[in-house]
Amino acid sequence: MNREMLMLVDAISREKNVERDVVFGAVEAALASATKRLIGGEVDIRVAVDRDTGEHETFRRWLVVPDSAGLQNPDAEELLSDAIEDIPELEEGDFIEKAIESVPIGRIGAQAAKQVILQKIRDAEREQLLNEFLSRGDKIFVGTVKRLDKGDIIVESGRVEGRLKRGEMIPKENLRSGDRVRAYIAGVDPTARGAQIMLSRSAPGFMIELFGQEVPEIEQGLLEIKNAARDPGSRAKIAVVSYDKRVDPIGTCVGVRGSRVTAVTNELAGERVDIVLWSEDPAQFVIGALAPANVQSIVVDEERHAMDVVVDEENLAIAIGRGGQNVRLASELTGWRINIMTAEESAAKQAEESDSVRKLFVDKLDVDEEVADILIAEGFASLEEVAYVPLQEMLEIEGFDEDTVGELRNRAKDALLTMEIVREEKVEAVSQDLRDLEGLTPAWIAKLADAGIATRDDLADLAGDELVEITGMEAEAAQALIMKARAHWFENNA
Repeated sequence: MNREMLMLVDAISREKNVERDVVFGAVEAALASATKRLIGGEVDIRVAVDRDTGEHETFRRWLVVPDSAGLQNPDAEELLSDAIEDIPELEEGDFIEKAIESVPIGRIGAQAAKQVILQKIRDAEREQLLNEFLSRGDKIFVGTVKRLDKGDIIVESGRVEGRLKRGEMIPKENLRSGDRVRAYIAGVDPTARGAQIMLSRSAPGFMIELFGQEVPEIEQGLLEIKNAARDPGSRAKIAVVSYDKRVDPIGTCVGVRGSRVTAVTNELAGERVDIVLWSEDPAQFVIGALAPANVQSIVVDEERHAMDVVVDEENLAIAIGRGGQNVRLASELTGWRINIMTAEESAAKQAEESDSVRKLFVDKLDVDEEVADILIAEGFASLEEVAYVPLQEMLEIEGFDEDTVGELRNRAKDALLTMEIVREEKVEAVSQDLRDLEGLTPAWIAKLADAGIATRDDLADLAGDELVEITGMEAEAAQALIMKARAHWFENNA
């Protein structure tokens, strides 16, 4: 029987053009599976086949687990404290093995063994085909719709298959069996049964790659698409930059009579594409991203990574877009939070901020409103600026002599020191379990302390918009942090 097994291994190896070791691995898996069925339960079996003689040995295994974890599977696990009584050198994660009687090949049936082996070979072949395909470095998968699978579409390219999930399709597009389709290779899931290449037609990367195919200047390095944002099937924006002054980035991507952008639009079911000139200046980039709306003015808040963009009444609807689409895409494209407002709304906000700064200067610098207004008019908006701006800059303010400036700077520094001491005292009052919460930065801890949030439960009780207001973090990050803070509630109730 051992000789017959060796002959079977050689035959399958030649027929399927795979290494003998791969076939032996399949044989070992088949024997282990058969042994497990005979013993019953969730046992762990390892079979070792001698590559030269065909003889095999069988071992039952137990994984050594820490005592704190307990036995999740008593059939295949052993507590560390019990294991080291027999073998002191064992450590967590090691295996204990015990030789047991091997199952003869004849007991599992040659046909059954062959089926298991052939399945393993098919898996190995599929892995080999997948690796060969991925080694080409393609980013767009071109194939034919083969079939539907639980709402997903299986696309075939040669002998390789990709899975296009319903959520990754362009809304309202209807793909049928036999249709030719292109999709972005979003990733590979080696654990998936069947198609392991994950495809997307809605990802921003798909649009970037389509432009790369239509615009030779991108491959030549003369142009680069820095980013893309999409509302699949409806509208999109791309940011492009030229590295050659002779090349117009927008015109080059549009093409003669719009041929290039039209080709991309047709592939994306009519998705309208705005081509934006990328800029290193964030404000200029945002202005371009909000096109076709005309921007009157823009105020950048570096700390909150946000911009207040002022437009007139005629451009308000255009800047926001239907359902907020234009400003949302512009925000995704630039990475900045964009607040669209009219001139009246901007003036009201600035007046409110001026009142806040005026009160700060009056209270902390012990000056009257007239001096506070002079500082505000000169562009001072914080105590840090008063304390540390170059001396000469403050001396240029009309009516401020050296003594006045020196006194203002000293008061500002004293106020900052006092505020820092108070802040440190508040931070020290914050519980250790809140400080240890993953994702919470020291700056955010300080802001939470200022707001009277001192424990993990205090944070867990907040709504997402409240945390955004306190810290200035993104709404998505705020919600994720709150859910982490609430995690222990569910653990206690489990």
